[in-house]
Amino acid sequence: MLNKIDHLGIAVHSIDDSMDLYRDVFGLEFEGTEEVPDQGVRVAFFRLGESSLELLEPLDDKGPIARFLENHGEGLHHVACGTDDIEDARRRATEHDVRLLSDEPQDGAHNKLISFLHPKDTDGVLFEFTQRRSDD
Repeated sequence: MLNKIDHLGIAVHSIDDSMDLYRDVFGLEFEGTEEVPDQGVRVAFFRLGESSLELLEPLDDKGPIARFLENHGEGLHHVACGTDDIEDARRRATEHDVRLLSDEPQDGAHNKLISFLHPKDTDGVLFEFTQRRSDD
């Protein structure tokens, strides 16, 4: 079962160039940056109530965020939904013919497990499941 909007992922060319908008104009609490090499991104999180906005900057010009920026420009990339059981969420999706973009959950930012759903099966929206690791 999904239990919350964990974060909204926003693709940007440069976190540094976008920082003022989210921190100063919107007044959101900056939670820091980290690199997620497996996903080919540098991310920055800004707290928004019980959720976050995640800025995604490509580490190189070959990863999925670089391709997204090339094809679509900056903007909303994905909606991440939190769950206490990512394997159950993945199973429920596949039982309803929703394709997963990986064979197993992957390592994500903030020490979470993540799993993306194919946007062609979800009304054109890229959804991500997230689960906090038990040691977090």
